[in-house]
Amino acid sequence: MNDIPGRIPGPIPGLPDGYQISTDPARIDVGRVHRWLATDAYWALGRPRESHERAMAGSLNFGVYEMSSGDQAAYARVVTDGATFAWLCDVYVDPSARGKGVGTALVAAVREHLRPLGVRRVLLATEDAHGVYEKLGFRALDRPERWMALGLE
Repeated sequence: MNDIPGRIPGPIPGLPDGYQISTDPARIDVGRVHRWLATDAYWALGRPRESHERAMAGSLNFGVYEMSSGDQAAYARVVTDGATFAWLCDVYVDPSARGKGVGTALVAAVREHLRPLGVRRVLLATEDAHGVYEKLGFRALDRPERWMALGLE
């Protein structure tokens, strides 16, 4: 049944008919994803293509694809050690696929992909999509005073 490399097996809760989710890096439309992020995602505006490609190379990448055309409709990137920790980032849904549940299904697939690895904590940052992530179990940090960040810009 899982004859497509990187295809997430089994039904993905909430994934609309006609879409498929894969972790196969060969299927990612790198140019499209870079364009989405560098021109339309507040957290990645102006990101150079080289930086984008290096980030993808060091990450677990998820794509959502329209089954009829094969076109990529959404993307998410996970930085993880594959054992204890993950950072979910660069979640983007093409405007033509928004409002259908594609993004929620994508994040659910990420969660289910990481769960059997034993990952205990998945972090993310969002400016405006708290409600989407809360539906999937994300919560504000219990003790944000314990967390720190080092900005190198």
